[in-house]
Amino acid sequence: MPPALRPLLALLLLLALPACDKPGPAERAGESLDRAGERLRDAVDPPGPGERAGRAVDRAVR
Repeated sequence: MPPALRPLLALLLLLALPACDKPGPAERAGESLDRAGERLRDAVDPPGPGERAGRAVDRAVR
């Protein structure tokens, strides 16, 4: 690894440490808006079984 990349890698690793697991109010509001948009889109164009399964996996991983 080039020596110039080592400080950058160390900085990226340090920035990843303080990430929190508990979503704040802005994140919850954004997720609510995302779900509302998804429901509106589904009313116009219903999802197929593959898309529904993908969404279920996405929600389970969160």
